[in-house]
Amino acid sequence: MIHVLVGTQWGDEGKGKYVDWLASRFYDIVARYQGGPNAGHTIIHQGEKLVLHMIPSGITQEGKLNVMGNGMVVDIEDLDAEIRRLRDAGIGVVGKLFISPLIHLILPFHKEIDRAKNGSSGIGSTGRGIGPAYADKYARKGVRIADLANPELFEEKAIRLFEEKKQEFPDVDFSSLRIEETCARYCEIYKRIAPLVVDIPAWLKKQAEQGRAVLCEGAQATFLDIDFGTYPYVTSSHPVSGGVSIGLGIPPNAVRGVWGVAKAYTTRVGGGPFPTELAGEQGDRLREWGAEYGSTTDRPRRCGWFDAVLVKRACLINGIEGMYLTKLDVLSRFSEIKVCYGYEGSMKWGEFPATAEEMAGVRPRYTTLPGWQEDISQCRKREDLPLAAHRYIEKLEELVGVRIGAVSVGPERDATIEL
Repeated sequence: MIHVLVGTQWGDEGKGKYVDWLASRFYDIVARYQGGPNAGHTIIHQGEKLVLHMIPSGITQEGKLNVMGNGMVVDIEDLDAEIRRLRDAGIGVVGKLFISPLIHLILPFHKEIDRAKNGSSGIGSTGRGIGPAYADKYARKGVRIADLANPELFEEKAIRLFEEKKQEFPDVDFSSLRIEETCARYCEIYKRIAPLVVDIPAWLKKQAEQGRAVLCEGAQATFLDIDFGTYPYVTSSHPVSGGVSIGLGIPPNAVRGVWGVAKAYTTRVGGGPFPTELAGEQGDRLREWGAEYGSTTDRPRRCGWFDAVLVKRACLINGIEGMYLTKLDVLSRFSEIKVCYGYEGSMKWGEFPATAEEMAGVRPRYTTLPGWQEDISQCRKREDLPLAAHRYIEKLEELVGVRIGAVSVGPERDATIEL
């Protein structure tokens, strides 16, 4: 059994929380299929907050296996540091973490280029070198984990690429980089992670044949997808469910279900259109009540009302059969809550804006629902929720066209209510 869990907005929906919750109940393997260290999946482990940037969210659970697929790009020094942080928290990775040799590497000059070229672009890059690393991958110039098994060849490829970058980006300051030292560090790290590197498509097929259930997780979300997102304010890979086949080597006919995660309102980081964004005091309050600051960068997130048009589109693209909702408790202080059910404005190529400029020009149409104005963070059963909260959930189901199977009222695993 292979299922996929995807974000339906602009990321930060709380996918890590639901991967952790679902893995604890139904799955044996958690497999990450795309993205890099700009992702920040936050889970609560033994009462402590733990942020995972590259390693899948099932790593904290005993008996669960975790996969890093070829669709990712990885800073191997950051990966090494993340493994050490897990070890310090009493969580081992040997026998639990399996890494594709086909993952492309982020090198120090990728990060320099990213910071120099994208920091002021408004796209919202984290400066982690992810976009430049993916660019080299698709230009057929990239360096992969498999190359580290041959240190001389790896160094030759890395130096050649570095020399190209110095020619291509003469205005970027690379003077602090020592590429030979970098290569030596990377090869030393590889020696430590080499036992974790396996042929992922063959390994996953064998696990599935043995009856193990697999949950595939991505980073970011549908509207940061390089094709289906609000281009160019997007990431450099495919967070949509179709990215599973590319990023893990799982054939499409092996996927048996796709589930979506949405926040009970909407947030995004960085530039780009945001039809339901709340400016001023309401948006500030929502940000503070929801602690809406990036887990990777600590950047404040832009906040707004739930956009059912956006989420319905995500369900169409991903083939989503059921939804999970997060941060319902954050809305508890509002006397009235709005939900966007439609867009007014010109859409030339269909029912959804095709360009960022087109989306920036739409006006949201809202329906207004009564709030519940009581603390629901301690609710643990469906019947504990106030009637107004139930009606809010039902309205989202009606507008999106997909059933919501559970809602989250806090970051802890048990702060999840099945519906």
